[in-house]
Amino acid sequence: MGRAVTSTGDPRGRTDGLGWVSRAVFGDDRIGLTVDGAPPAGHRVLARYTVVPSVERARFLLPRGATRATAAALLAYNALRPPKIRAVRAGLGALARIGVLDAARFPTLTVSLPADVDPAGALLAAHLAELLGVRPAYAACGIRPPDPHHKPTLQVFAADGRPLGYAKIGWNDATRALVTAECAALRALPQASGVDGHPVTPRLLAELTWAGQVVAVVEPLPLAVRGVPVDDPPRIGALLAVARRGGAPAAPRPLAGSTFLARLTTEAARAAAADDTMATATAGSGVEQSGTSRAGGGERAGARAVEAVAALARRHGDTAVEFGHWHGDWVPWNLGRHAGNLVAWDWEHSGPDVPLGFDLAHDAFQRALVLDGQPAGAAAAAVDAHLAAHGAALGLSAAGRRLVADAYLVEMWLRTWRLAAGGAGWNPALHPALLDVVEKRHSG
Repeated sequence: MGRAVTSTGDPRGRTDGLGWVSRAVFGDDRIGLTVDGAPPAGHRVLARYTVVPSVERARFLLPRGATRATAAALLAYNALRPPKIRAVRAGLGALARIGVLDAARFPTLTVSLPADVDPAGALLAAHLAELLGVRPAYAACGIRPPDPHHKPTLQVFAADGRPLGYAKIGWNDATRALVTAECAALRALPQASGVDGHPVTPRLLAELTWAGQVVAVVEPLPLAVRGVPVDDPPRIGALLAVARRGGAPAAPRPLAGSTFLARLTTEAARAAAADDTMATATAGSGVEQSGTSRAGGGERAGARAVEAVAALARRHGDTAVEFGHWHGDWVPWNLGRHAGNLVAWDWEHSGPDVPLGFDLAHDAFQRALVLDGQPAGAAAAAVDAHLAAHGAALGLSAAGRRLVADAYLVEMWLRTWRLAAGGAGWNPALHPALLDVVEKRHSG
């Protein structure tokens, strides 16, 4: 069944953030969406949202009809946000609490369905309300410019403003893989969460497929959670607990023969195969093309990755380190404090059987790259410095610290490739610069 056409236009046809989010959240063709207009004939209205501040510059979809839920969508966890964003949301939240947003002249997005269609079978927000067992429930969503790395997230609230859950939507190959990985990580964590120094972690409430998407429904963070300072020193006990799942240390093993090295080898070979596929397609078409393995000036990147993994094995194959789990995105903006405990969220890059110390390396790399705006080479140097300062506390020898740094940088480039291969495009901060850094380190 085709989408209803209205006089005001369906925002799902837009190419901006509002269009991107609308397609992800309201993907069922039976749903009618109208902006400041009546629903299609024969439809019943299911929900209305305030579009803030305008259709052209949309930043929020806020639920109408429940002022406390609307205010909570803006105010909950505001302490975790940067000061400027916090101030804007605080002001809007105060207006929402007294009903001013509903009365203001912001655009209204109306969501409707044919009268004979069950809302819980077509509308994700309605399905989540049924799944969470709270009706009525109200959903809100932040809006950002379209980005193949990002995942629209529905925040679900009760009418009294209680947060009920957060639904991350994986909508392309790259983000579907991330959402699936986070679900797997959260399912494996409950027994370790908050035990023996392991950070407290939000529970996975549900994993579902919806209109071709993968959706993870995660429990809310504690409302009183506060962020950790961006200059917070490494939390060695928590890093060890994550690596060991709150258990005992594992015996060190050499890199050669490890399942970790085998995985890197396999992934690099896949990247090289993508090189060959692109080269064959280009030769057959007679047209110069730019694709996943060639974009950003990184021709034959997969073949270079194969050599980088081989060089890693030659350089560090005999070095023994402890292997364990890692969070995968251990950075200050994914960490908080509550009731004296560390809280960690966003486990979508988590995985098992990596050299202990990867989270410490990632913390240094991302602080330099993201917070300080440093290039990949400087971020790699920050990894070396961080491991030199704190690696011994993790039980890493000098040789082990060198292995962790070199292996982490290869892992990060392969992550960059996986995202690009999944449709997210190359991260220009990491490709081809990070591969250049890896090759230079192995030739030094």
